[in-house]
Formats: sequence, C-alpha cells, structure tokens
Amino acid sequence: VQLQASGGGLVQAGGSLRLSCAASGRSFRDYVVAWFRQAPGKEREFAGAIKWSGGTTRYAESVKGRFTISRDSAKNTVYLQMNSLKPEDTAVYYCAIGRPILSAYDQSNLYYYWGQGTQVTVSS
Repeated sequence: VQLQASGGGLVQAGGSLRLSCAASGRSFRDYVVAWFRQAPGKEREFAGAIKWSGGTTRYAESVKGRFTISRDSAKNTVYLQMNSLKPEDTAVYYCAIGRPILSAYDQSNLYYYWGQGTQVTVSS
C-alpha cells in the first residue's frame, strides 16, 4: 500500500488549504484514515481521523472547528480541509491508515501505513 499526501504549501494566517491523501494498492474501505502532523523540534501529534466505513470523525482539540476531514469513494481519497490557519499549524502533515477503535484514533502506533508527508507553512 502506498499513501500519497499532497496539497501543502505556504499560506498566510487566516487562510485555507486542502490536503489530499490518496491510496494505491488498497482501498480505504476497511480502515481509519488519520492525519498527523509534526512541527520542527516537536513530537508527531494527531490532527484528525475518519473511519472510511460510516464516516465517523474525531479531531484534536487544537483543530476542532477549523479542520474538516472528508472522503471521496470514487477517488479513494481522503481530504483535510484546513481553515482559519494559524502559524502554530505549521508542520509536516502525514496521512496514515490503521484499524484503531474510536477512542484510540489519536495513537500513532496503531497506524501501519504512512504517507511521505506534505509541508504546511503558515506565515503570520
């Protein structure tokens, strides 16, 4: 399975970006697809996740109300819509797939395929 994350870039504070995570070699159908992020000098942290079947989502408190995860079955792609971006959202964003239960969506060790990451930089 290969995951391809894309859509990162440079944006001013208050702006928006949409990240995409596409899978090749396997459908997302049986998985939870998560977005994690890692800022320079910091540990990787959970941003949000969606269960492909049923669409259940969960978000980190730091992004709740600003970020939205959605999926496109026809394209086998998951999106992370990021609005009202802040400089502290600057990080490399990774998508990953696994089968955690809802309460464990934020545990990175439960995801076994990871994309290569896409850089998001928010200027003040």
